[in-house]
Amino acid sequence: MPGLFVKKEDKVMVLAGKDRGKTGRVLRVIPAKHRVFVEGIQFVKRHTRPNPSKNIKGGIVERESSIHVSNLKVICSECGEPTRVGHTILEDGKKVRVCKKCKGILEK
Repeated sequence: MPGLFVKKEDKVMVLAGKDRGKTGRVLRVIPAKHRVFVEGIQFVKRHTRPNPSKNIKGGIVERESSIHVSNLKVICSECGEPTRVGHTILEDGKKVRVCKKCKGILEK
């Protein structure tokens, strides 16, 4: 995979796994591993020890885990559909991501 089609703050839909069909906002992207953290998706239970110096309570904490980018589709901000992402170059020479369905620009 030469580059990633998702960026931070994108709205995405999950295509596979236990959270299939859910949508969420991208919180963090790890390009080297092709993985993404999505808000409200892929919760795991983490057992933590109490650490009074860092003000951390012990117990079982639920938090988001990463999900592979191949299991995601970007939701277009113009047509509202989950879509594949294409690239085009504007008149001013800027390269932008575009929706394959409505040809709308995905950049903010």
